[in-house]
Amino acid sequence: MADDKHPSHLLKALQEREKKGSLRQLKSSFPPIDFCSNDYLGFSKQAILNTHLEPFQGHRSSAGSGGSRLISGNIPFTEETEQHIALFHHAEAALIFNSGYDANLGLLACLPQKNDLVLYDELIHASLYDGIRLSYATAYKFKHNAIEHLTELLNRHSNAFQTIYVVVESIYSMDGDDAPLLAITDLLKHYKNVFLIVDEAHAIGLFGEQGRGLCQQLGIEQNCLARIYTYGKALGTHGAAIVGSKILRHYLINFSRAFIYTTALPLHSIQSIRAGYSALVNSTEQRQQLKENIALFQKGVKDLKGFIKSYSAIQCLVLGSNASADSVEQKLAHHSIYAKAIKSPTVKEGSERIRFCLHAFNTAQEIEHLLTLLHE
Repeated sequence: MADDKHPSHLLKALQEREKKGSLRQLKSSFPPIDFCSNDYLGFSKQAILNTHLEPFQGHRSSAGSGGSRLISGNIPFTEETEQHIALFHHAEAALIFNSGYDANLGLLACLPQKNDLVLYDELIHASLYDGIRLSYATAYKFKHNAIEHLTELLNRHSNAFQTIYVVVESIYSMDGDDAPLLAITDLLKHYKNVFLIVDEAHAIGLFGEQGRGLCQQLGIEQNCLARIYTYGKALGTHGAAIVGSKILRHYLINFSRAFIYTTALPLHSIQSIRAGYSALVNSTEQRQQLKENIALFQKGVKDLKGFIKSYSAIQCLVLGSNASADSVEQKLAHHSIYAKAIKSPTVKEGSERIRFCLHAFNTAQEIEHLLTLLHE
């Protein structure tokens, strides 16, 4: 259909998506049983994170921050919260960004330079990939969790570049499996000027002491140049932080465009992050319940084909087409369960799936109800 009011490729692109069954649309109403959201511990449902938090004494309160942190948006409480984050994650420093996407984009767009190389797992989050694309560095992907392929690339290129960055997620958002972080850190010890960056978005709150993440659980925190902790998942709020050295923080303040040129988070958002960490310290019961729910679900699907091996809250049933994924999503919704079809191009063609996100607040009855439907 011709349309003189829009560039021709807009309508063509939308029509192609619709033809492939991959056209995205926003929804505002959902089935009541949540096996979809990233609110793993249920923190977003707690009053402390849902209601307005009174300003801390000595800090101004307003609906907005009034500007970027380099102009008028910085306040003592934000820097105090960053110090708290750094201490919690056993790092020298932390820097808060407005979202996990901003943090990943802001880090990877400014850190690698023209004479550098980025080696990244083929299943890293789109935000990490977009950041790499914005940098001037050379970049090569390695097969998912394939140490042999990563080793091959390092051996081939280690002498040709000034600095090499290896980028992975500790828990992968689409498959729910974990990166072989111990093997990666052991490998990188054999090379000079190779630095590890780990996105812990789906590990914070679930793994490690008091939910500090998989890097802490494995004892490799100090082997990472940067770790990214996103707060829209288990912490039930918004924003993210990059943790690392003081030099890294100072560099990001000076060169990360995603930090420099955006309006800072307002006080109530920083308070929510701080409240999320406070809740995390006291979340032993929720984290144990989540582990039990994961075990119950895994036991129930062990005889079903198509599930990706995962010990995290993300459990995926690969169905192989957009139509099949849509069909299962609609079937579950008809029985009051909200689980999301993840379709191409978000995942590769042929790997379309239903992604189940398990939570501490899911009851055994809800899980059994879901398992019954999956076995039909």
